[in-house]
Amino acid sequence: MSDYPNPLIEQRADPHIYLHSDGTYYFIASVPEYDRLEIRHSQTLIGLVDAPATVIWRKPDSGPMSALIWAPELHSIDGQWVIYYAAAPSQQIVEGLFQHRMYALVCDGQDPLSDVWQEKGRILTPIDSFSLDATYFQHQGKHYYLWAQKDPAIEGNSNLYLSELTNPWTLKTRPVMLSKPEFFWETKGFSVNEGPAFIDHGDRVFITYSASATDENYCIGLLYADKASNLLDPASWQKFTQPLFTTHRLNQQFGPGHNSFTRNEQGEDVLVYHARSDSTIEGDPLYDPNRHTRIKKFSWNAENMPVFGEPAADNQPLISHSAE
Repeated sequence: MSDYPNPLIEQRADPHIYLHSDGTYYFIASVPEYDRLEIRHSQTLIGLVDAPATVIWRKPDSGPMSALIWAPELHSIDGQWVIYYAAAPSQQIVEGLFQHRMYALVCDGQDPLSDVWQEKGRILTPIDSFSLDATYFQHQGKHYYLWAQKDPAIEGNSNLYLSELTNPWTLKTRPVMLSKPEFFWETKGFSVNEGPAFIDHGDRVFITYSASATDENYCIGLLYADKASNLLDPASWQKFTQPLFTTHRLNQQFGPGHNSFTRNEQGEDVLVYHARSDSTIEGDPLYDPNRHTRIKKFSWNAENMPVFGEPAADNQPLISHSAE
C-alpha cells in the first residue's frame, strides 16, 4: 500500500521536488523531448499531479545548450531562485559519451513561474569534460555544489565531486572526488556514479547517488559522513558496499534511481525517484519516455541509516492525502 499514487507523474525522469520555506512544493524534471525547463507548484504533494506545468525556458536552436536538456533542479539560495541543468551542443556521442556540461539560470523575483529568468552560463570546473546532475545543499553555513563528471584519467563514465560555492554559479574550492564506480552493481552496462542528492539526519549527513546503466540495472547507492566532519575531505565519507534501492521484478519496478528528497505535509521524509514499469526497451533507454516520477515515505533505523524498502508496484490505491 502507498500513501500516494504510483506513478505520481508519468513520463518525467530525474525528478526534483523542492519544498520552499512558505510551504509550497515545486516540481521540475527531465521532459521526454529534452528541450525545455518547466515547473509545477502546489501547496500539497498530491496537488503536483494535476498542477499545470509552466515552461520557463526553452533550448536554443544552436550552440552549447541546444540539445538534451537533462536533470534540472530548482533551489532557493539566499533569496534567489536557481535552476541547475545539463545541456549538450548536439546529440553526438564522442568516445562513448554525450557532450554535456552544466549550466545555471537565476531568477531574482519572488515567483519562479512568472518572473524573469536569466542565463548565467556554464558552471566551470577544472576539467572540461562530460558533466551533469548538479545539486546544491547548505551545511554549517557553507554552500556546496555536488555533481557527476568524467575524469579522463579514471575508467568509467562519471564520478561524484563536491566543491564549496562562491555564488550559485561559481566554484570556490577545488573539487574533491567523493566516489567512483567500483562495485559490480555500479558498473552494469556502464560504470556510473551520478544523480547525487543530499540529506542530513541525526549526527550524520548522507549522499545518495545512482549507478550503472539507465535500464533495469539502475539503482541507488549511499555515502555518509559525520555531520561535524570536513565534507571536502574524501576520508570523511564512507560508502555502502551494496545498493540501497534496486529493481524489484515482482513489483514490476525497473531501474529506480536519480532521486531527490522532500518532506510531506506531516514533516515525514519522502524519497522522490523515477522508475520504469517495463523492462522491455527498444534502443537506447535514454530515449524511452517511460521513466515515471514516483514518491514514497521512508524511515531511519536504529543506527540512523535510511531505510528505503522496496519500490512499490504501480497503481497502488491512494489511502489518504491532504486536500488541495
